[in-house]
Amino acid sequence: MAFEVFARRGYDQACVQEIADEAGVAKPTVYNHLTDKPTLLREAMRAAADTVAAECSAALEPLRDSRSQPGPALGDAAYRLVTVCAGARATALHRLTHAQLVSFPELADEILERVPQQLAEALADRLARYMLDGRLRHADPERAAEQLLALLTGPLERHSRLGTQAVPDPTLRDIADAAVETFLRAYAPEDG
Repeated sequence: MAFEVFARRGYDQACVQEIADEAGVAKPTVYNHLTDKPTLLREAMRAAADTVAAECSAALEPLRDSRSQPGPALGDAAYRLVTVCAGARATALHRLTHAQLVSFPELADEILERVPQQLAEALADRLARYMLDGRLRHADPERAAEQLLALLTGPLERHSRLGTQAVPDPTLRDIADAAVETFLRAYAPEDG
């Protein structure tokens, strides 16, 4: 409940009474569990980040079998990722993280570690398996993951106007397809 209020109203405009009302509890109950508004924000953002991270991890599921051709699996995973990243929770988390960067820099670092960093590491692991199986060109899998994510998130941020507008599903598909096409041109096996 707290995250939704912060996402809707912003940290400065959100009030603990509104959060308590939405949760169906008394305001003192909120303060008994989470001593102040900054703690409430931190806990709400951590929980949202964990949810988004789990959704991103699930989006990589098509890349589990590195013995298959990477194109279709990468296309499916890329589409799933941009769908997660364009979702309401992920865009709200992105906006809140940036909005509170000056006031809560340690929280921004924690959110970045919980979502983009974990995602990049998991993707690098999957890409390394494709590289070891000869399905992708041998290269630095961390750099490859970073580049694929940039090919996805750059256009997504532009089309969503930094997360302020919904992106239609066909556009999400186009973003994913273009990213994978470019990525595969760069990382196709050298013998094929």
